[in-house]
Amino acid sequence: MASLILVNGVQLAKQQTGLLGVVCIRANYSTDAPRKLKTTNLAAIKRGTGGRSSFNGVVATVFGSTGFLGRYVCNKLGKIGSQVIIPYRADHYEALRLKLVGDLGQVLFHPYDLRDEDAIRKAVKYSNVVINLVGRDWETKNFSFKDVHVEGARRLARIAREAGVEKFVHVSSLNATPTPQPFFTKEGSKFLQSKYYGELAVREEFPDAIVFRPADIYGQEDRFLRYYAHIWRRQFRAMPLWYKGERTIKQPVYCSDLAQGIVNAIKDSDSQGQTYQAVGPRRYKLSVLVDWFHQIMRKDEKWWGYFRYDLRYDPTFRIKALLTETISPSFPIGDVHTERIEREYVSDEVEKGVPTLEDLGVNLTYMEDQVPWELRPFRAAQYYDAELDEFEKPTPPQFIQ
Repeated sequence: MASLILVNGVQLAKQQTGLLGVVCIRANYSTDAPRKLKTTNLAAIKRGTGGRSSFNGVVATVFGSTGFLGRYVCNKLGKIGSQVIIPYRADHYEALRLKLVGDLGQVLFHPYDLRDEDAIRKAVKYSNVVINLVGRDWETKNFSFKDVHVEGARRLARIAREAGVEKFVHVSSLNATPTPQPFFTKEGSKFLQSKYYGELAVREEFPDAIVFRPADIYGQEDRFLRYYAHIWRRQFRAMPLWYKGERTIKQPVYCSDLAQGIVNAIKDSDSQGQTYQAVGPRRYKLSVLVDWFHQIMRKDEKWWGYFRYDLRYDPTFRIKALLTETISPSFPIGDVHTERIEREYVSDEVEKGVPTLEDLGVNLTYMEDQVPWELRPFRAAQYYDAELDEFEKPTPPQFIQ
C-alpha cells in the first residue's frame, strides 16, 4: 500500500509577492527495493538536468588551464556541468577569469608548481579526470623542454595514477619524433623531440592515458595566425619562408574542435589508452596559407608590395631571431625565435590507422569559415566598410586532396 512521505527539504519558489514555502510530497511504495549508491560522498552524485548549473559526475583537474587551449577546454567542461579544478602557478588574476566557465561552486582554484608534488596531489585528490595541457614553445632559464614536456608530464601522470584518477588526458604534438629533421638549426626541433619522450613517459606511468597529437592550433590569441600577422615576422614588405613555403604541408586544427575532442574522449568509455591525431579537415601548402592570410589582412595590395622569398639565403633573419631571443628571453617579440622557425617547416604527417577527432564525433571547422574572422582585427585600412564591397574578397586557399 502506498504511503505519502514528506520530503525532508522545503523548496522555495520566488514569486512576485515574495518567497513562498512549498512542501513537496512524493509517492513511495514499501515494496520498492532500496537504491544502491556507489559512494556516500554527496559531491560525487550526479544532479540537475544538464548545463552549467548541473553536475554530470566529472571532477576534472586541468593543468595548463590558463593557457591558450586551456580556456576552451575549461569552458566546454563547465558547459556540460563538470566540476573544474584549476591549478595556477602565476598571479591568481590570470586564472580568475575562468571562474565564469561554471556555476557557483563548480570552479575551484589551487596554487601549484610543476615541481611541487604535494601541491599536485592536493589538486588531483578529489578528481576522477586529469588533463595535462602544460607546455612550452621556447626554453627559459627556469624550465627547459625536458623539464616541462618529459619530467613534468611524467610527474603528473604518476601522481594521478597514485591518486586513483580514472582518466588522464595528455596533449602532445603531431610530428613528435626522437630524431627530428633539421632545417633552421643544426640539431632539429627540441620541442618535437621532447614531446615524443613525454608521450613515452606518460605511457610508462599511466598506461591507459588518452593522448592527443595536435597540429598547429589556430583561434583567439593563438601563436599560428598571429605569428604570421605580426610585423616582426616579416622583413619589411617581404615574407621569408623555407623554400618559399612550397615544400611544407600544414593541416591546422581549430582550437574549439580540439577542446571538443578532449571532452568527447572523457565521456567515451572506449577512449582509454587511445592516441588521437588532432588535425583539420584539409591540407594546405604553407605558401598558399601565408599568401591567403596576407590577402585577408589586405597586405598584398600594390602599395604594400608583399612577396615571398627563400629564407635559406637570408642570414639577416637568423640574426634577427637570435637578437629577439637575447633581448626578450621570457617572451620573444612576435613569437620569433629559432625553435618556432625550426618547427614551422616540418610538414604535418597524418599516420594511417591512428584515429582522429572525427572518430570522436567532432564536426571539424574549415579554415575558410573561421580564419577571416580571426584575422579581421589585423586588416589594413579598417576604416573602410567591408560590407560595402570596397575591397575584393580573398579567394579561398587551394587545398591538397
